[in-house]
Amino acid sequence: MSEDDLDGIEIPDDLSALTAAPTPTVAVVVTQVAVAPALAAACSLAGVDVDAVPSPVGALAVLRDPAAGVPAAGAVSRLLRQVPVVLLERRAGKVAASQWVGGEHEKDLPAGLVLSGAPEVLEELLLGDLPAGEVEGVVSSVGMSRWKAMRLLAAHRR
Repeated sequence: MSEDDLDGIEIPDDLSALTAAPTPTVAVVVTQVAVAPALAAACSLAGVDVDAVPSPVGALAVLRDPAAGVPAAGAVSRLLRQVPVVLLERRAGKVAASQWVGGEHEKDLPAGLVLSGAPEVLEELLLGDLPAGEVEGVVSSVGMSRWKAMRLLAAHRR
């Protein structure tokens, strides 16, 4: 190979982009919260922007900003104290799963096992086949007032 073959090739000073993990395109926090309005209210109080989607296994927090998955999973798991939540993130066509308890990352989980018994709505959300806003019963935490969030939480504790 001669020097002429390398003309026009530029080597960047910062190569970190070659090894950095791709940004998530979808992030969902799977909870055991029974109803979507209660999860949306809790997320609103925690300052986490989600669309809370009902599912047979518990409400799902679909993050408005998928890149905020880690801090959001920590915040949601802090709210739910000792009840574990699972963060599912889709990056470059691959799904990663992690378990969170009390605001802390506990362990990474095999995504295939987590999804093996998952409800169809979760799979459709992760694959991007179904926008969260189109799911029946979805409740957004965005723009929810503190007063409304407190009323929703009180109503669902009964």
